[in-house]
Amino acid sequence: MRIVISEFISLDGVVQAPGGQEEDRDGGFAHGGWSHPFFDPEVVGGAFADATAKAEALLFGRRTWQTMAGAWPERAGDPFADQMNSLPKYVVTDTLGDSDLTWENTTRIPAAEAVARLRELRETPGGDLVVMGSPTLVRTLLSEDLFDELRLIVMPVLVGGGKTIFPADGGLHTLELVSTVTSKAGVNVCTYRPAADK
Repeated sequence: MRIVISEFISLDGVVQAPGGQEEDRDGGFAHGGWSHPFFDPEVVGGAFADATAKAEALLFGRRTWQTMAGAWPERAGDPFADQMNSLPKYVVTDTLGDSDLTWENTTRIPAAEAVARLRELRETPGGDLVVMGSPTLVRTLLSEDLFDELRLIVMPVLVGGGKTIFPADGGLHTLELVSTVTSKAGVNVCTYRPAADK
């Protein structure tokens, strides 16, 4: 399976709470929902439709999984929601138990086992394992070079601070730009892969 990371991100590298005011207020974050003014169904919506169309499973950190699990099941009947609900899901967590996993088709991965388990999943045959949000998990994946594609949906906004996905591990991680699509609102959907010659 390929591990594909897809993130809404501001020009200053923030990924925190792009979808809603109450999504993630950690650190006093006050700009939740900052991606909404730049959303369009063709480019931004198309980027997510493309990612999920190739997904064989979804991978989340605990907070993002809880946000998604609180939203998608109640939207049943919408084709995109039905796909999100039916796909197998993995959540990396030490705080949720198996009985907490109320969103159908969810499997828990203990945090201490995450890197090893994800390496195993990556070696199994199949489609894409798509990661959305989940900045703590994504930092680990990037730091460990445990990904095959990084899709950044870069919004033309400065948020002024918040959670980021970029590791501060002192490591050099060279990427290759595979494609860029720009929306009328100035959003750049940039797809990167690890550079072959690193």
